[in-house]
Amino acid sequence: MKRLRAALAAVALTTATLAALPAALPPPATALAAAVTPARPAAATDWSTAVVDSTMARYTPSTIGGWSYPVGLYLYGQYLTYRRTHDARYLTYIRNYVDRFVKSDGSIDQSFNSLDSMQAGRLLVILHHETGQDRYRKAAQKIRDRLNTYPRTGDGGFWHADTSSRAHQLWADGVYMVNPFLVEYGREFGDSAYTDDEAARQLAVYGGHLQVASGLLKHAYDESKTASWADPATGLAPEHWCRAVGWYAMAIVNVLDAIPANQSRRPQLLTIFGKLAAALERYQDPATGRWFQVIDKGGRADNWTETSCSSMFTYALSRGAQQHYLDPHYADVARRGYQGVLAELSVGADGRTNLAGISVGTNVGDYAYYVDRTRATNDFHGLGAFLIMNEQLRGDSVS
Repeated sequence: MKRLRAALAAVALTTATLAALPAALPPPATALAAAVTPARPAAATDWSTAVVDSTMARYTPSTIGGWSYPVGLYLYGQYLTYRRTHDARYLTYIRNYVDRFVKSDGSIDQSFNSLDSMQAGRLLVILHHETGQDRYRKAAQKIRDRLNTYPRTGDGGFWHADTSSRAHQLWADGVYMVNPFLVEYGREFGDSAYTDDEAARQLAVYGGHLQVASGLLKHAYDESKTASWADPATGLAPEHWCRAVGWYAMAIVNVLDAIPANQSRRPQLLTIFGKLAAALERYQDPATGRWFQVIDKGGRADNWTETSCSSMFTYALSRGAQQHYLDPHYADVARRGYQGVLAELSVGADGRTNLAGISVGTNVGDYAYYVDRTRATNDFHGLGAFLIMNEQLRGDSVS
């Protein structure tokens, strides 16, 4: 591992920072880690392509999993890598996955009764943009149209899911599941007047409920205050779970990148983001540069630094500083996070990359629940977040 970290410390790749999809679409075109062995020479290592190639070797488009947000997140990261490398295999793989679900007439066998089920809709917008095929527009429109009747809280926030167990609930996760899709859909299909306003509204409503005085966001809020985890006075969940906050951080960057400079809710979103960034800097682990599973309780012996949220925060802080949403010094906070995440990479005896320390999927719970979650290797939550982060920061010096 020391040899690997030494190799990582020497990474100095050409800067290739990618804008978020809404801001810069390209022109349309028709388990445990294995034993660590020395990586390839660091100067030649492209960790995004290494992760993508390793994942494609492990799974075919048919075996990678069903229609889901973790797979959708990962494949979005793969698309960012495609945009830089123009490796046609990466886009073909995404299309072969999506075509398992979208018929030639554009029908898609999904009910879209949860925000989670909408996240992979970003791939539909991407494939329409890349191929021009109307089938992908029709499938994406089903998500857009579902929002016309999707249940909301009294102040307009989309419920996490249209089920009795999630009724009246806003989970920080949910803003990433639908709002980046929305602004990208609007740009691709000429619907930005609605989508930009709706996405900004959702971020504002969620942030208004979930953000507390420290600047951090609670995992969830129950308007009815009846959920087992809900504070009877505030309706808030008890903890600041890191990946929930990471989803929000990435979503707010994507939406700020997309909406007009004069959008009425933009000042509110910038205020939320600024308070969150200050809290993330305060709670960053000085020893590793990463963030803890329960963000504000890093001093507890059973808490642990988690890779997916660390990637998400690193991306959001870097992009926020780059776009002048945040003070420039947050770029340095992001670089420390980047180094911390890179330290969780290893190369197995099979030559494939492994990314460790990723929390598996998680519901709302208490402290003990979060710290007891399985710490997986190569979970798609972590791989997708890593790719998004790496495409933003690759080229930044690692010292």
